[in-house]
Amino acid sequence: MDNTDKEILKLLSQDGRKPYSEIAKFLGISNTMVHQRVSKMKQKGYLKGVEVVLDERKMGYEWSAFTGIELKEDSDSKAIIAALEKIPEVIECYYITGKYTLYIRIVARDSEHMRSVLYEKIDHIPGVLKTESLIDFGTAFKRGVPIV
Repeated sequence: MDNTDKEILKLLSQDGRKPYSEIAKFLGISNTMVHQRVSKMKQKGYLKGVEVVLDERKMGYEWSAFTGIELKEDSDSKAIIAALEKIPEVIECYYITGKYTLYIRIVARDSEHMRSVLYEKIDHIPGVLKTESLIDFGTAFKRGVPIV
């Protein structure tokens, strides 16, 4: 990846819907070159795609929690992850080290909905030993990786 590729990625990371013609004009290169470079970066896996970012609160999800999941057996993780994927309120899932095997992020409409997700859905997944949640009061900032 050269400096032109990095500049294209910086511009797309600011606005994933920025027209290639604007990127080309800003960088002083052709539209075709931008298209070719973006295609090549997609093929090589540098650019996974452009996603829509929804405002959780405006979508009705007033509550969010980060939850560590302790498993009875770490070997159960694939089945537990498959079960977590079926719960729409679980929006992120990570493998981590330490006390917990998995760390998830949950969204909920209100405290009763959060309780229901935790106690009626997640705690009933076979292989889940225990959960511990931290309520999220809001995002101070979130960003992508630095492009250097």
